[in-house]
Amino acid sequence: MKSRQLWTWIAAGSVLGVLLVLLFIPGSKEPGQTAQPPQPLKPQGEHKAKHMTLLSDIESTDRLNRVDAKGHLRAMLNNDKLRNAGQVKSYALKEQKSHQHFEQVRWYQLRNNQSTDINGKLPPMSKKDKALIAHHFQMALQNLKQGKPYDSPKFYAAGKPYFVVAEPSKDGKHGAAALVNQAVLHEVSNHQKRNLRMIPYPKEGKFKVESIHADTLSDITVKTGHDNEKASHYYENEIVVSFQSEPSKEDLSRIERDISAESSRKLGYAYVFRSKHMDYNKLRSYFGKQWSINYTEPHYIYLTNDRQAKSGAASDIMPEGPDGQVNIPNDLLFSEYQWNLPVIETNRGWDISKGSEDVIIAVIDTGVDLTHTDLDGQLVEGYNIVDKEAQPQDDVGHGTHVAGIIAALVNNGEGVAGVSWYNKIMPVKALDGTGSGTTYAVAEGIIWATDHGAKVINMSLGNYADSQFLHDAVKYAYDRDVVLVAASGNDNTERPGYPAAYPEVLAVAAIDADQKRAEYSNYGDYIDVSAPGTNIASTFPGNQYAALSGTSMASPHAAAMAGLIRSLNPELTNQEVMDLMINHAVDLGDKGKDKYYGHGQIDIFQSLKAAGNSGVPLQMWPSQALRHLENELQKLGGASK
Repeated sequence: MKSRQLWTWIAAGSVLGVLLVLLFIPGSKEPGQTAQPPQPLKPQGEHKAKHMTLLSDIESTDRLNRVDAKGHLRAMLNNDKLRNAGQVKSYALKEQKSHQHFEQVRWYQLRNNQSTDINGKLPPMSKKDKALIAHHFQMALQNLKQGKPYDSPKFYAAGKPYFVVAEPSKDGKHGAAALVNQAVLHEVSNHQKRNLRMIPYPKEGKFKVESIHADTLSDITVKTGHDNEKASHYYENEIVVSFQSEPSKEDLSRIERDISAESSRKLGYAYVFRSKHMDYNKLRSYFGKQWSINYTEPHYIYLTNDRQAKSGAASDIMPEGPDGQVNIPNDLLFSEYQWNLPVIETNRGWDISKGSEDVIIAVIDTGVDLTHTDLDGQLVEGYNIVDKEAQPQDDVGHGTHVAGIIAALVNNGEGVAGVSWYNKIMPVKALDGTGSGTTYAVAEGIIWATDHGAKVINMSLGNYADSQFLHDAVKYAYDRDVVLVAASGNDNTERPGYPAAYPEVLAVAAIDADQKRAEYSNYGDYIDVSAPGTNIASTFPGNQYAALSGTSMASPHAAAMAGLIRSLNPELTNQEVMDLMINHAVDLGDKGKDKYYGHGQIDIFQSLKAAGNSGVPLQMWPSQALRHLENELQKLGGASK
């Protein structure tokens, strides 16, 4: 026995010696910048910055949808199969069915001054509104006759924002114009005011939601958006309970009678009970006195972590491919609006891996628009936790935007390009139509996705309360080799947010187009890496596109990167994938790991290059050695017993 222990110690010592040497081997990261670290904004400045960002984001979304509308008109004009009014009308009606914001399309035969109107779902309008629309169509016709496109300013009709765009054919014989409903601007504005925490959210009293201080669990009242920084929200009449021993059917029946239960649910090793009359404090007292428990905790609510911002051009920072040529996909919005992909070396990374259908990335969120043309064929079967009888259809927009960042179709000539060409999205709807969801729903989503084949899970959501219930679900997935990625949050605070702060999760902060910390991004020692989060163009429900910002947008870049790595090298464990992403990050801010950028900005090309090498990459030797050392010490401990 002593001999075995001696050799174990020798082996452990050898590993430690190698580890100490390797810790001084330079990594592949660029030198850290020596500039002063970013200073978090004070509440007043933070609110002003968020307000300005919101306004510029709405403007950016306006531009995205104008470019998209013009692209559809050009596609119609360039379609050689459309030779008469009947064929044009049939084509346009089909387009309107999938793009309901195209409320009216007009096809012009410019040589003989004839036109064909294809009307979609036009609302009732006053004579004044009709005259305004007619004016813009007349302006469009005048421009088309001169071979020029037309792009109207935004105007209001029937209380809704609209614009009219027009495009001429290449030969000058035809033209097409469209009246486009921009209700998406209001949807994005309302949605993002909540997610930017510019207003108290969720509202207390509605659905019996209460707020507590994330550290002390004492009751607080959220009056302003900034108050969300220190608040966690929970359902007043619900409680999560972990029993020391499994309750019998008789025990559960007794509990349900005692608390006047409306419902009881089990997930993993814990139960969630909802009472008709008892609040959380009374429920906690009851279970603490009457039952032997491991823990009780509130049933927390998790919120999305996004906001919006203005445009940046991908062409300004486009990398070159291995042959010296710029690797640019033909997606309509890529070159002008998708700065985020080139800055993390996505284009060069595609020369190594474009992903694999075998590696599924789950998006635990508000669902995904299952009919979006830019996600066609990119989705696998998902799950709706909010309504078990329904499909995981997105009724908010957040999950659709996240999914598009990961896997929007690439090189299809439409919309945006995703980080991955071939990894599939598993939509798991755990957040409801308000963009919020419970601990139970998020935990159930993690477990369901794990059990149904997800290799990567993205969670663009969070809460400031550390929930043992949720952590158990995270550990369940981690122990089954799933890479878990989460957004750090948008409250400009150092307070740890969960699930991002759990050690099993890769925590992602946000940077802007200048590779600086985004003003809204949460920070702290738990941050692992940074990724683009400001002004991210992606898919939005109704075959539309929106520019959103937030750590919710940063997280899916990292999740997609993990999918590319696992597609290239399936032998890597989840921890090895995360280590590889960390060790090949581009150092930003203070040299080395810091609380604002973590280990730095993700670099897809360098990480894939390392993952494709045979054996374990050199930069991963320290973490490999640490794990080996831990294993040897565990064996030694077992041998000495």
